[in-house]
Amino acid sequence: MAHVVLSAGFPLSVYNRDPTKAKPLVAEGAFSAGSPKEAAERSEILISMVADDGASRAVWLGHDGALAGAVPGSVAIESSTLTVHWVRELAAAAAGRGVEVLDAPVTGTKPHAASGELRFLVGGSTKALERARPVLSVLGQEILHFGPIGSGALMKLINNFMAGVQAVSFGEALSLMKAGGLDSEKAVAVLTGGVPGSPLVRRIADRVATGDFTPNFLLRLMAKDLGYALEEASERDINLRTAAAALSVFEQAVAAGYGDKDFTAIAQLLGSKQETVAH
Repeated sequence: MAHVVLSAGFPLSVYNRDPTKAKPLVAEGAFSAGSPKEAAERSEILISMVADDGASRAVWLGHDGALAGAVPGSVAIESSTLTVHWVRELAAAAAGRGVEVLDAPVTGTKPHAASGELRFLVGGSTKALERARPVLSVLGQEILHFGPIGSGALMKLINNFMAGVQAVSFGEALSLMKAGGLDSEKAVAVLTGGVPGSPLVRRIADRVATGDFTPNFLLRLMAKDLGYALEEASERDINLRTAAAALSVFEQAVAAGYGDKDFTAIAQLLGSKQETVAH
């Protein structure tokens, strides 16, 4: 994402806990800040992309956090997948410094990020969105405004819990195919070419076929997102039974050492377990 911003001609300051990760961007003209605060002091648009609520809190409110250096009138864009509660807390803290927050998580994978083809799911004011739109437009092919602060975060959790459920269901389908003695190649072709064949199911099938689970989205982060979705649902008296079942499977996968693989590896894990049982 930072490379795309630079390529579009925007002046850019970057911060990473590991400064070596910023070196390629510095070579392209970015300024490497020593803290989120220093990066914010030099910027009008602030973008965070981190793993979870804790990491986001540290970046914005921690020692030398970005809000401590944010210039009044700037726009803070939180593109991580987070809870609605934390996003609203962040927005309240930012308002006290004259800064507006957009929760703008994304859908898409690393290749989409590298090519500026992400989809932004945005919550926050129209005014703040229009100020940020020139930057978001180079990073994404689509910007969807869902409403007030927290709306984008909620939509992203809904998106990801459905993705997690599909991944588990495909893995269970593989296990039943193998246990029943079906020709897996033919059976998978039926699923991917028929009604169940969503783009995600087809992508998982390709991953399983090649055995390549190089991470685009870490399995342990999918487990985190399923947990966050269940929290949001519970606060609204909604019972996400399929998400709860999927979370249990993902937690088992993390415990089995799959946490740093791509989340689609859940299908491989489920399939291989049943294959062993069948034999």
